[in-house]
Amino acid sequence: MTSRLNRLAVAFLATALATLGVTVANPSPASAAMTICYNTSQAGSYASVANQAASIWNNATVNLTLSANCGSNLRIYRITGGGSYAVRTSLGNGRVYIDTQQAAQYSVLRIMTHEIGHILGLPDNYNGNCALLMSGGSAGTSCTNAYPSSAEASRVSNLFAGTFSATDRSADIFRDSWPSALTSVS
Repeated sequence: MTSRLNRLAVAFLATALATLGVTVANPSPASAAMTICYNTSQAGSYASVANQAASIWNNATVNLTLSANCGSNLRIYRITGGGSYAVRTSLGNGRVYIDTQQAAQYSVLRIMTHEIGHILGLPDNYNGNCALLMSGGSAGTSCTNAYPSSAEASRVSNLFAGTFSATDRSADIFRDSWPSALTSVS
């Protein structure tokens, strides 16, 4: 009970500080409440990028740990065509699809971290602000920021602390945050 109260207090403090515009430098999880096992067996050349993205989320949040190939809460796939997207079946569970054509235009690490953000409970934000990870492709091809803002990280920490609730829908599909691959006009 005390451990849960401590996690809730930390989550509340992080939210309050983020609301006031105070940034806390990469809090590390003292004791993660949940481990999300991700599987990269279908990620091909993007397996190492998935590991980098998991490390980014692990360093930015509390109350969860992403761990490689210990199970399949999250499956990561490499695809060609159709766009990068995420399918969240429940908080911390789902599939991420990384499109090789988009990865050739945009930062593949930003795409991967963004799509995993959906699995962790974050929606798209199409405001074009490169400082916000969940702005996705609306920030343009020159944006390579793969790190969640303090507010985005705090939101994920709070979701996994049980402070906020995710949507009640059984499955959410997040598409179209990355404009389709450019085609040449003849």
